This record gives sequence, structure tokens and C-alpha cells, in this order.
Amino acid sequence: MRFRLLTGLLAASVLATPALAKPAKEWIDPATGHRIVRISTQGGTSNLYFTQSAFTPKGDKMVIKTPDGISVVTLSDWSIKLLVPGPHLNLLFTGHISRNAYYATRARDDAGGAFQVYAVDVDTGKAKKVADVAGGSIGSINADETLLLGQYTLPPAKVNPDGTLVRADQGNNAVPGGNTYAENRPDGTPYTYADAKTRSLHRRLKAGFPMEVFTQNLVTGERKTIVASNDWLNHVQFSPTDPGLIMYCHEGPWHEVDRIWTIRTDGTGKKLVHTRTMNNEIAGHEFFSPDGETIWYDLQTPRGQVFWLAGYNVRTGKRTWYHLERNQWSVHYNQSPDLKLFTGDGGDSEMVAHAPDGKYLYLFTPRMIPDDAEIPTADADKLIVPGTFDQEKLVDMRGNNYKTEPNMTFTPDGKWIIFRANFEGTTHTYAVETAK
Repeated sequence: MRFRLLTGLLAASVLATPALAKPAKEWIDPATGHRIVRISTQGGTSNLYFTQSAFTPKGDKMVIKTPDGISVVTLSDWSIKLLVPGPHLNLLFTGHISRNAYYATRARDDAGGAFQVYAVDVDTGKAKKVADVAGGSIGSINADETLLLGQYTLPPAKVNPDGTLVRADQGNNAVPGGNTYAENRPDGTPYTYADAKTRSLHRRLKAGFPMEVFTQNLVTGERKTIVASNDWLNHVQFSPTDPGLIMYCHEGPWHEVDRIWTIRTDGTGKKLVHTRTMNNEIAGHEFFSPDGETIWYDLQTPRGQVFWLAGYNVRTGKRTWYHLERNQWSVHYNQSPDLKLFTGDGGDSEMVAHAPDGKYLYLFTPRMIPDDAEIPTADADKLIVPGTFDQEKLVDMRGNNYKTEPNMTFTPDGKWIIFRANFEGTTHTYAVETAK
């Protein structure tokens, strides 16, 4: 009798103890030896764009977009909880100070009408409206969470979520998790994905729609135009540490534009970060380092031939260029929180590098090129600092369709890299451990 009672109490105790949450799926990548975790349980889930903050300031939680709405992930056990229901909501970013995630009431539409921006506490789920935005789209929030940053294509322009023109013969270019570009030559044969994308960007650039980069004050509600132009303005970002520094781009085919610019929130200090000096030279997919000191960007001299990850120090003007091999070229790059490592998401053979074996997610360790014969260059402080990357393959992406861009980012502790992929047949959010 006592045995039965003890057995029953033990069983009840086990049932009453909550099981530790486990990831939806995990395995060791046979090609790389690194552990991969599938975080999401629903197909069609995606992490944020590689320039948008997805983590709380403590680094314990992350927000993602699921088919049901906006969800929060606890990084210690990969558990997922629905935060705000609504598949139509546009997840924007997390705050740098608060434990808020910000979202808009409609999907990105740079030429769209009015919408609202809300902040939701990732712990309590309590949401509040923080802004009524008259038009455009919101892309960033500043370091002290007082200003939103956006762009606006003035009416009557009709553009896709990626800013390209809506064409009557093709409809909207947007697809879940990425964009699609398709176009035929006059003889009926298709352009490659990269060439079709370039032609789409070229048409949008030449349309010459008037645009604005604007801020909206979360305290006063004031909307202020920072830059106005008939050029295509895009990729707006606040510095993660300087609340008054903005980076934006002149969008278009990269070989046609001097793309990367900075400006202060008061409209002063407008500066071109990189000037092209070679025909078919391109620079783009710019992002801030975690400490806000450096702007990093994909540089090719010329396009599709010589590859660099280039850096510009916003305080000193010092430049650092890391050379990459063709297979190492990546759609996007990102830097670890301790600034010691980089990651790249590779690319397929139809993209700009035409890499024969570039479909991997990489971990890059910088290696500087030493002075010849250990003799320092007299005017080295005026010259570009060159380097290369030692690579480690993290994820075999050969089963991924790169129309879904991985958009990878380091977790705040630097131990994992978050990315999206469709190699299981639909888009999911994953994490790969940086250590084997």
C-alpha cells in the first residue's frame, strides 16, 4: 500500500514538473560539424532584416514574425510565445533601452497612406500606440528611443514593398521571406535573377519620384523631413549608439549610384561615405558595427570580379578593407558583438559573384596583411588598411533557394547566429552554434 502511494506521489510530481522547452528540431550539419536548431514551429516564420535589432537589451529574448503574428523567443531554451496576434502586422525592431518590440499596423509600403506604430512589452504583452504616421514606412529607431526614422515616396507613385515599380505585366514583386525578380530578353530567354533585379532597380531609379527621409518624434509627435530628393532614398538606419546619426542610401543599380550617405538628425553633416572611382564599381548593403563606430559594406572593384567587405570609421574616417574570394562573397554580412568576427550568408551561382560553390553560411575571422619585411609604411594613417578572412563553414545552404535571403545576425552573446532558410521546403527561422 505504501509502495503504491509512493509510486502515485512520484508520478504526480513528475506530471506537475514543467518540462524544459526544447527547440522544434536540432541536428549536426554533416557538412560543417556545427549544431543547428530550428526555432520556428510554423512554416512561413522569419527573422528580421539583418540591419534591424531583434533582441532585448539584456540579450535574453528575440522577436520574430510568424504566420499568426509577432512572437517572442526565449534564447535560453528557444521557446516561442505569441506576443501580438495578427498576420497583417509589420514587425519593425526592438528598442535599445526598453524591453519593447515595435510594430506597424500594415506591411511596408513606402508610398502608402497613414498607419500606426505600437510598442509591446516582450514580457507582459502589453501594447500601446506610440505614433500616428501620415505616410511612408518606418525602418529604424534611434539609440535613446525618441525618434523613428522612415522614408516616403510621394504620391502618385505605385511601388512594391522593396521600393521597385509595380508593373502591370508582373504584379507585386513581394514573396514571403524575400523578393522575386523575373524578366525575359526580347528573344524570350530569361535574364538571370541578378540581371532581372538590376533591370527592375534601374527602372525605379529612372522614374525619379520625389522622396523624403523623415524622423518622427515619439515624445512630441513632430514629423521632420531630413532629406528630400528625386533620387530613390532607401535603407534608412540609425546608429545603434549615437541617437543623432542617420545612415541612408541612394538606391538603384549599385554601379549607377554613389549609394551610402550619413546625416545628422538636425540636417547637418551630410556626407558621402564611399565614392566610386572605377566603372562598374559597386558598394552597398551597408550596416553599422555593434558599437556604432564603423559602417561596413559590400564593395566590388569592379562588380562581380574583386570582392571586399569595406569599413569606414564614422569618427576618424579610417578605412579597412577585407578581401574575399568569389565563393566567400555573401548577400549580407554582419559583425559579432565583441567586434572580433564576421558572418556572411553566401550566395548562389546566379547572383553577382556567380560563385560556383558559395551556398554556405560562413564565420569569418579577420586577418590583417602585415607590413612588408616588417617595415611600417610612413604614411599608413592616410591609407586603407587591408586584410583577408579565414573562413569556417557553419551551415550547408545548398538546399536553400536564395530568393529567400538568410538575413543572419549574431545573438548578443555571440554564441549563435540567427538566420532564415527554406531548405526544409518552407521558410523557417534557425540558429547555428558558432562553436563546433
